[in-house]
Amino acid sequence: MPALRPAPAPAAATTTAVASPAPRLRQFTRLCWALLGGVFIFSGLVKLNDPVGTAIKLEEYFEVFSGDVPALSWLFDALRNESRLLSIFVSSLEVILGVAVLLRWYLRPTLRVVLALLTFFGFLTFYSAAFHKVTDCGCFGDFIKLTPWTSFAKDLVLLGLWAVVYFNQRFLRHAYARNMAGLLAMTLVSALAIGIGVRALGHLPYVDFLPYKVGNSIPQLRKPAEAPRYQYTFTKPGGQTLTAADFPQDTTWKYQTMTVLNPDKAKPVITDFVVTDTEGQDVTSQILTGNKLLLIVQNTNKTDRERFEQLNALFAEAAKSRKHIQVLTITSTSAGKFDAFRHDVNLATPYYFADATVLKSVIRANPGLLVLRDGVVMAKYHYHDIPALFQVEKAL
Repeated sequence: MPALRPAPAPAAATTTAVASPAPRLRQFTRLCWALLGGVFIFSGLVKLNDPVGTAIKLEEYFEVFSGDVPALSWLFDALRNESRLLSIFVSSLEVILGVAVLLRWYLRPTLRVVLALLTFFGFLTFYSAAFHKVTDCGCFGDFIKLTPWTSFAKDLVLLGLWAVVYFNQRFLRHAYARNMAGLLAMTLVSALAIGIGVRALGHLPYVDFLPYKVGNSIPQLRKPAEAPRYQYTFTKPGGQTLTAADFPQDTTWKYQTMTVLNPDKAKPVITDFVVTDTEGQDVTSQILTGNKLLLIVQNTNKTDRERFEQLNALFAEAAKSRKHIQVLTITSTSAGKFDAFRHDVNLATPYYFADATVLKSVIRANPGLLVLRDGVVMAKYHYHDIPALFQVEKAL
């Protein structure tokens, strides 16, 4: 018999290693996810802080589109009339979408809505930049001022973040809020966002980023912080170039250009606060001297007339104050129209005039109250928060 050969040992089971997701791509995706959600929340909250300012910016866009697309002027005019409602809606939506992204709540549909909003914002910023229509998009309210092209670049970056997140959702499968818990969380976020905006709309911004905020000196901000510093460029026929702070003694150098080295500090923060009387005389210095209680009536067509009975009572008391408070009214309405208006509401204060845009920056209320001591803003009041005289005196 032939010798029995030992059976061959069974081949070792081959195992195929499943390639794990690239750690770097996963980390990068999660970073983009956090940035995308965070920027949306931040942008929305900044706008909700000052919904009137956001509404003013929307009005600018609608006015531009109404002029550029006459066939749809009826639509843009209607939207302009609802700018405050749209301000609350768009700003709240940004916050809601940002939270939804961070909670990964219905992430795919949420990202599609985010894309629609980013496309809309991108169109607005590109249109502003390319055609020089709106100089500031208001993307971050008055907290961060962006030029049109910077705003457009910001939207492109956000679109890039969106693309990374959308096409790598496999790294974001775990949702932090599901089913009823997710619905309750998003309902609470929606209520908070809308509530924040409505509260600011009916009063003043929670944080005032404008030049006329409490504590600021208007006379001081009307002056440049520094004297301008210049840099001159000179050339010689041989191609030599000289950059200097002064003109050289050598007259063979030919002047070419001048650059301001400190443009921000050499320009006053407030450049357009000018108050005139009925004769057109500049009375700004008088307004910025002594104790003043200023009533700001931006537009008599839209002002809340029901508040003037309470305002008139305050003004009558202020006239008797030992603080020597002078009560004045500043408006952007024409003299004839305002004179008829003040008789309708029994307003007996002297009145003066200023630019409408300036008054909208001074206070986000129509009417609103400004308390000044030698031009320093001591207090501001919305018409829903008309103070008692002792509060005005305490501010002074």
